[in-house]
Amino acid sequence: MRSDNQSFLGDPPKHFILLGVSDRPWLELPLFVVLLVFYILAMLGNIAIILVSRLDPQLQSPMYLFLSHLSFLDLCYTATTAPQMLVNMGSSRKTISYGGCTVQYAVFHWLGCTECIVLAAMALDRYVAVCEPLRYAIVMHRALCQRLVAVAWLSGFSNSLVQVVLTVQLPFCGRQVLNNFFCEVPAMIKLSCADTAVNDATLAVLVAFFVLVPLALILLSYGFITRAVLRIRSSRGRRKAFGTCSSHLLVVSLFYLPAIYMYLQPPSSYSQEQGKFISLFYSIITPTLNPFIYTLRNKDVKGALRRLLAKLWGLFRR
Repeated sequence: MRSDNQSFLGDPPKHFILLGVSDRPWLELPLFVVLLVFYILAMLGNIAIILVSRLDPQLQSPMYLFLSHLSFLDLCYTATTAPQMLVNMGSSRKTISYGGCTVQYAVFHWLGCTECIVLAAMALDRYVAVCEPLRYAIVMHRALCQRLVAVAWLSGFSNSLVQVVLTVQLPFCGRQVLNNFFCEVPAMIKLSCADTAVNDATLAVLVAFFVLVPLALILLSYGFITRAVLRIRSSRGRRKAFGTCSSHLLVVSLFYLPAIYMYLQPPSSYSQEQGKFISLFYSIITPTLNPFIYTLRNKDVKGALRRLLAKLWGLFRR
């Protein structure tokens, strides 16, 4: 008995139970269908954006380099979380292994922090395009854009590494039920039976840096953009300038608003019932909407998609 208690307190559990909506069994089938549809749309939409951004000669500006990385991030987001959620909803076993859970929240936080910086880089690109159009090609050269993307990926990985090192040391005292659809750091901190003050503080500091600093840069960029656009005399010119930025602003809103709610409060005090549905939104819904936002509001992307589909149709008919 004593050895069992020592193992119960010290050793990590072999698996976790992801509660999801198992307390509302009537909701599982409709949610399964919705998630499956969104997962397929997210995969198809983001793969299409990546292909046209890489293959179409008319989409070789810095904006589309950043857009291809954003779509790749969204693709990885859904691939990290959706398959496990679909498997759990389609079976009576709602488990994920300890190692699988660790990999899931490590990759999820890596992608999330990387996306924060990529969105800030896209705001910088829009600022230079609107406010310094004559110097755009000089300032936003390909080497700079590639360095910004590299910084985004490396910074996200560094943040994830810190979070993983701290989270894997938490004891759970036999607690295995996560009131969530997938594993993420706030839910793991909430589940722990130890003092999580260090984890709470570290998460708050890192999230403040990786969420608030890029968001401040985005808002500053759009402050300058708004001032520059209001100086344009023709209404057509103003609409065109705002049109180049509206898609990015909408994507920023969809990403940052749920992230601020989830992470800019102590993990030990946030509502898991609300939090799990917000997690579902920014892990599945937002990555699905992003490619459609850029496609429907961007003539260049729509034209590139039509050309890609025409080529594929031509190959299919041969």
